Amino acid sequence: MVCGSIDEAKKSNSFAVLVQYPDADGAVHDFTALAEAVHARGGKMIVATDLLALTMIEAPGVWGADIVVGNTQRFGVPMGFGGPHAGFLATRDVFKRMMPGRLVGASVDAAGKPAYRLALQTREQHIRREKATSNICTAQVLLAVLSALYAAYHGPAGLLAIAERVHRYTAALRAALQKLDATILNATFFDTLIITPSGGELSDLHQQARQRGMNFREIDSSVLGLSLDETTTVEDLENVITAFCYALPQEKQQAAKEELHRMLAQKPEGIPAALKRQTSYLTHEKFHNLHTETKMMRYLRRLADKDLALDRTMIPLGSCTMKLNAVAEMMPISWPSFNALHPFVPDDQAAGYREMIDDLSQRLCEITGYDAFSFQPNSGAQGEYAGLMVIRAYHESRGEHERDICLIPESAHGTNPASAQMAGLHVVAVKCDGEGNIDINDLEARAKEYTKRLSCVMITYPSTHGVFEEKIHAACGIAHRYGGQVYIDGANMNALVGLAAPGLFGGDVSHLNLHKTFAIPHGGGGPGVGPIGVKKHLAAFLPGHFCLGHGARAVTAAPYGSASILPISWMYLAMMGADGLRRASEAAILSANYIAGRLQKHYPIVFTGHNGFIAHECILDIRPFKESAGIEAEDVAKRLIDFGFHAPTMSFPVPGTLMVEPTESESKEELDRFIDAMIAIREEIRAIEDGRLDKADNPLKNAPHTAEKVCVNDWTHRYSREQAAYPVAALRENKYWPPVARVDNVYGDRHLAIRLDTHE
Repeated sequence: MVCGSIDEAKKSNSFAVLVQYPDADGAVHDFTALAEAVHARGGKMIVATDLLALTMIEAPGVWGADIVVGNTQRFGVPMGFGGPHAGFLATRDVFKRMMPGRLVGASVDAAGKPAYRLALQTREQHIRREKATSNICTAQVLLAVLSALYAAYHGPAGLLAIAERVHRYTAALRAALQKLDATILNATFFDTLIITPSGGELSDLHQQARQRGMNFREIDSSVLGLSLDETTTVEDLENVITAFCYALPQEKQQAAKEELHRMLAQKPEGIPAALKRQTSYLTHEKFHNLHTETKMMRYLRRLADKDLALDRTMIPLGSCTMKLNAVAEMMPISWPSFNALHPFVPDDQAAGYREMIDDLSQRLCEITGYDAFSFQPNSGAQGEYAGLMVIRAYHESRGEHERDICLIPESAHGTNPASAQMAGLHVVAVKCDGEGNIDINDLEARAKEYTKRLSCVMITYPSTHGVFEEKIHAACGIAHRYGGQVYIDGANMNALVGLAAPGLFGGDVSHLNLHKTFAIPHGGGGPGVGPIGVKKHLAAFLPGHFCLGHGARAVTAAPYGSASILPISWMYLAMMGADGLRRASEAAILSANYIAGRLQKHYPIVFTGHNGFIAHECILDIRPFKESAGIEAEDVAKRLIDFGFHAPTMSFPVPGTLMVEPTESESKEELDRFIDAMIAIREEIRAIEDGRLDKADNPLKNAPHTAEKVCVNDWTHRYSREQAAYPVAALRENKYWPPVARVDNVYGDRHLAIRLDTHE
């Protein structure tokens, strides 16, 4: 990467150019000529932008951008000491199938009605593994929803009014500060001013601002920056002027404030005429008819009624740990002292935050057996990447630059090889034995083969096969014996907390999914947090940040990543205590074994330990039913919706299977309800095998059954409406009606519509 001027970018032979629009110093540049020059040499134009500014300045795609990225925080999401915020990536149509992460396909259901589904790319890391173009596993969906609803409530006219007010206030402040002989360094602007004040020490000016509850951006000893937003008031502007006037005569302050109020009534001219927005935006009807709180409330209720979430039912997704997010844990994130803090405030303004983060770090060190933590990664997959970069930096510090091989067992999460590939490592697969454990002999053979190049071994423990690796110590020993490090994937810590610690049985680095084991809500896919813990010898290589005194190797823009949701995990740990955390792990393992024990007569369990037990999740084998009844894993998953259950994880890690993880949050009654549903489905499969149900026209092949489908006058199926809608009696009292019928997957993959990925 090369940083330079616009003229240098025009003349360079780079494959792509990244520009900020407006830029970090507030200026709004016309990049049309630059885009033309980049395209003329076959390059691509990438633009980082601000959504609120785009209501007033022309869309980057109009003047030549190929890819546009940014952050949705300005659309109603708190600063949160750095996050979580939903980032976005938009691109021209020609690149849509190269995009990483979660794509939504516009499909149709069995009745021919519109239906939306996540398209193939959402799980490409599990399918393509080391060949994946992305390791993204968590999207900041909840924050994207907040921003989308903010945009819907205000609509294009409301957003423009907010932007125009911000711009007008900025222009008025600019004029007022010029009355104080300040020099404004950016001639064009939207909401930001770069200023050289006249006279006085800048340190004194910053102190004056802080006494009035404000922080100015410290650029250098003579220049500062100010940015305004929709929360800025006229009183705030007057306080800025007062701070600037601390060493000036009273009449100067009065003249500046008079100029401020005069300019507040004027039309600002901070945006070049050629860049004023001409194209329309937010044209969908939902951005035009939800402008009252009552309508918005009812719209949200209608959407919520379509969802099958934890407030309705157990979500048995294997490898995802969909557990309770208690109200008491969630309360602190609504407090302004946590959610309204800027990530770059002076240290003395975030003492409480840092105390909480330090305490959380210490608790996680005790749980994991590691010596230090970084909270920068915004997801588990980003934690994997960050952890691998720590290992790479460690080897490089020892002059072992050639160590670039990452050994990964076949039982690993799909993000592992994708993360390794993104970190610049070469992935070599390691076999597993018939019980799902790492083949120790193959691991040793591969480690020996790549002795001089071995960087690390990535191990998921308990494994994705749902078993505890019984030779985990031996596996870690092999990696260390051949000069490598051990990365323990911490995604399955829900089975370990209080029982085993990766840093004590051989791990050198791990990420933790705070949005799984440590009670942060999944939020439809996020927010996520994936902090990494390391042993002492790796601590110096953890991601840094200039706010923390060292700016190398940062993996996010904020020093503590998605800091504002860390109180959730802190509350969880503080309230559970050591005994409670251990009991939670034991309950999670017990619940999984209870399900496996009751269902093993009906469905084969793919992997178990030598004693017949599993870890925190079990894999149910659906493959035998394809031959006996024409039934596949997808049919069982869809039929479960009719019983009011979210589907388990389908066809991962073993194709044709269902992976179930009950967690410790579910009662025995709920576990029994799920088990009864699975047994009832097995009986329906048996009825197909026996010829009592038609092999093509049966409740599984036609699932899920919508209310509209069940209520049609002409019921033509070879089974009853009652069996379709109420396969067990309990559903008569509490029935979830799916909003769409069976979705056409292939149609959805071919018709990509809306971009949902919001991972930062």
